[in-house]
Amino acid sequence: MGEQVWSWRLHRRTTLTEQDLARAINPIVSGWMNYYGRFYRSELYPPFRRINVYLVWWMRKKYRRLRIFQKAHTAWRRTVRRHPRFFAHWQWVPEF
Repeated sequence: MGEQVWSWRLHRRTTLTEQDLARAINPIVSGWMNYYGRFYRSELYPPFRRINVYLVWWMRKKYRRLRIFQKAHTAWRRTVRRHPRFFAHWQWVPEF
């Protein structure tokens, strides 16, 4: 799973919108949640945190005003609070 998350190169897809990213990864992530989540849910937390880290990198590269870490962290918390189910894995791991 970690290699597949790495191969997506989310942090480099700055031409895509949030909706495009969610549309691309949500089917795969929800499949992992359904399959692996039944038997070994704790093994999904590290790849989901890695996805969140890549999404923060993506935010910092796409939006110039978020290049400062503290501003990006504030924007992340605000986004997760407003749209808690935007990305499928945010149900289990909303922090980065």
